[in-house]
Amino acid sequence: MPAARSSAKSQVSLTTIGQIAVRATDLDRAVAFYRDTLGATFLFRVPNLAFFQFGEVRMMLSPAEDPEFDHPSSVIYYKVDDIDGAYRTLKAAGVEFRDEPHLIARLPDHDLWMVFLLDSEGNTLGLMCEKRPRQYPKEPK
Repeated sequence: MPAARSSAKSQVSLTTIGQIAVRATDLDRAVAFYRDTLGATFLFRVPNLAFFQFGEVRMMLSPAEDPEFDHPSSVIYYKVDDIDGAYRTLKAAGVEFRDEPHLIARLPDHDLWMVFLLDSEGNTLGLMCEKRPRQYPKEPK
C-alpha cells in the first residue's frame, strides 16, 4: 500500500540536481563518446565509473547495478547556443540522430528548438536551443 502524502510542509528542501547517473554497457566507449565526440568536461574515472561536469550538474557513467536498472536512461536535455551548428558537427562525426533540429514553441522572447540523438550506449539525448530573434534570419515580407 503506497504511503499517504503528508499535508505538512516537508523539512527537506531540494534545490538543484547534483548528479545524474547514465547507464553505460561499455564504459570505455561511453567515455570516448561524451569526452571526445560531445566535448564534455571529463572529471575523473575510477573502476566502473566515469564522471563529467555539465555546468552545475555532474554526470556519472556506470554499468547497471541491478537488472531492473539495465535500460537506457531518461532523456537528458543539453543546452547549446547553436543547434544547427551542433547538429552539423555531430552528424559529420558520425553521431546518429533521431530527427533534425525542429521548432518546439514560439515564446515571447525566443523560439525553443530541439533535436534528439543517440549516445554510444543507445540512450536518447536531447539538444535544446533558445533562438533569439538575432540568431536567425527574418522571414521575408
